[in-house]
Amino acid sequence: MTIRVLNGGLLTTVQDLGRYGAQKYGVIASGAMDAYSLRVANLLVGNQENEGALEITLWGTSLSFERDCMIAITGGDLLAVLDGEEAPTWRPLLVRKGSVLQFKSPVKGCRAYVAIAGGIAVPEVMGSKSTYLRAGIGGFRGRALQKNDVLMCGKSNQSNLSLWNALSKSDDDVPWAVNYEALVSLKQEQLIRVIRGTEFDRFDKKSQTAFFSQPYHVTTQADRMGYRMEGAALSLAAPDELLSEGVTKGTVQVPPNGQPIILMADRQTTGGYPKIGQIISADLSTMAQLQPRAKVHFQEISLEAAERELLRKEQVIHEIKMGIRFKELYS
Repeated sequence: MTIRVLNGGLLTTVQDLGRYGAQKYGVIASGAMDAYSLRVANLLVGNQENEGALEITLWGTSLSFERDCMIAITGGDLLAVLDGEEAPTWRPLLVRKGSVLQFKSPVKGCRAYVAIAGGIAVPEVMGSKSTYLRAGIGGFRGRALQKNDVLMCGKSNQSNLSLWNALSKSDDDVPWAVNYEALVSLKQEQLIRVIRGTEFDRFDKKSQTAFFSQPYHVTTQADRMGYRMEGAALSLAAPDELLSEGVTKGTVQVPPNGQPIILMADRQTTGGYPKIGQIISADLSTMAQLQPRAKVHFQEISLEAAERELLRKEQVIHEIKMGIRFKELYS
């Protein structure tokens, strides 16, 4: 045994980067809401970026370690406490047998990620360990974690072992830490960049202006499938019937009530509501960290600028990889 769940919290699931290739059959992608945080957590313990990790939402999760482990906690600050003391985040951490890790309450952000060296030993379903809750597949028995569940750790690779040895010898905490702010922001008032959606020109001028000039708030109807927003009502210039077509993470749909819905990791595969915008890939992790009542300002951005921002953040990930590799080789 490796980890025993003492409390499953509000929602704790196993996620990786998603289940792709089956959306044409109606199987959703799932995957981590904040992909940057999951990727970095895995890198920090020597895993592949796409390895399964725990996604913890807001509060209440408590885990007991039944053997020595190397872990990394990234994402939102949910007041992680290890054996009664605040746990370091965004860096690798050695956890001894018998230790208890608790997530008390959200300080900043909405979701934390816990990666374990060697990964989590759950079966892959359609090439992914991600939990698809509505279908009951993937992850740990296709569901959220519950009290007394036991998670097994996967087999350690050479990178896991090298980092364990380097961390065991280290007496300097600072060089291990990652500056996450270059990838994801945990502030609860955000500027989120958007390119125009396929039906943007069908909205009336007032709605087009309002979407990019008026603030919106995340409502309490916000989950892994989508965020319902509250703000200026948006409407089409003329009634229109649309055929359902493919949607993706970050698609901003507008239902008849005029209040936007932002599709997230557990989105459906197709949608028939008009799409006023598409959140850029580089801002999706920040969007995933917004709590209910957070304020959002949407800013229009060109496709070319969105691509440059995505490349910039991929360069940050590359630099993190190189820094970890350096520590692995020379510590």
